[in-house]
Amino acid sequence: MKIAAQDIILAPVITEASMQGIAAKKYTFKVAPNATKIDIARAVEELFGVEVAKVNTISVRGRFRRKGMNSGYTAASKKAIVTLTAKSKGIEFFESMI
Repeated sequence: MKIAAQDIILAPVITEASMQGIAAKKYTFKVAPNATKIDIARAVEELFGVEVAKVNTISVRGRFRRKGMNSGYTAASKKAIVTLTAKSKGIEFFESMI
């Protein structure tokens, strides 16, 4: 079953560390936990019209949190750092934030 690109790329990650990677054409996204590197690369190319050179993924485990007597874990997630080719244009959403 093919998954839509909008279901793979969930949200951009906007932090100081991720914004420093923009100069090297590295963009960080929160992605679906079951998405593969190939799925992520195809989704970014389809959504933003760019050429992807490399995809690195990071599985982020849920963190333990307490609130009074109640305790539990936050939801686990997955992040992807997408590197574009040198001749590819940048992603406009991130470029407008610099």
